[in-house]
Amino acid sequence: MPDWWYAYNTNGLAHHRLDDAIDLLADLGYGGIALTPDVGHLDPRDATPAEVERIGARIRSRGLRVTIQTGARFVLDPRRKHKPDFLDPDPEARAARMRFLERCMDIGRDLGAGVVSFWSGTAEPRQSAVELTQRLVEGCRGVADAAAARGMVAAFEPEPGMFVATVRDWVLLRNSANHPALRLALDVGHVHCNREGDPAWVVRSSAAELADVQIEDMREGEHVHRPFGEGTLDPAPVLFALREMRYRGPVVVELSRDSHRAPEVARAAIDLLRRICP
Repeated sequence: MPDWWYAYNTNGLAHHRLDDAIDLLADLGYGGIALTPDVGHLDPRDATPAEVERIGARIRSRGLRVTIQTGARFVLDPRRKHKPDFLDPDPEARAARMRFLERCMDIGRDLGAGVVSFWSGTAEPRQSAVELTQRLVEGCRGVADAAAARGMVAAFEPEPGMFVATVRDWVLLRNSANHPALRLALDVGHVHCNREGDPAWVVRSSAAELADVQIEDMREGEHVHRPFGEGTLDPAPVLFALREMRYRGPVVVELSRDSHRAPEVARAAIDLLRRICP
């Protein structure tokens, strides 16, 4: 039997109250919930300790595990997606990103999460790659320190179109940051989108540093998260590779564009994954 647990990202349940999302995923047979703190789901700005405690009790009562994702689009800036980030030349802007991540980690700690995932952000034109890397390394070390202080692991996710877009970019960042609490969040759809080779091979080569895995269908060269069967990624070899490498942790279905049909695509996803690897 695999040592991982299947989860579903709440960014694909944007039209569901969090309580209803928890019940839906538990009823469908997921083992966990990948919580993206956002304006509708434990808003990092004003979620109260009592609310976090209540949601934690609900998650535990339904037998779910939890992992924290931090991809909320407009939670910091209502006009700029995913901004500010660690690449911003303004130290206060970078500090705002850090405070947001720390708040997400506080929520995660109180919910019992062991992993928080994050990413680099996008670089503005005509900025020095050396300076961008220095800012990002500083940010990554700060996140890893904060995660370790909360008993968590910081998992960095390469994201198509961002400054750190590929697994190769991640390796360079990892070597520069050199922090024991900094691990890899691998989205196998991104590997396929970026044409980085066989996603199952990437799983095997990255197995020692995996802390979070995300999976969905995707097409090469097109960063669009799709339900299984609507792209060109075969999930079976990826799951077999995870089982072979004895991966322990969340395997998260991320379908952020499909909240309007979440019950149907979430059901289809878990049914397929459990047929491949129960």
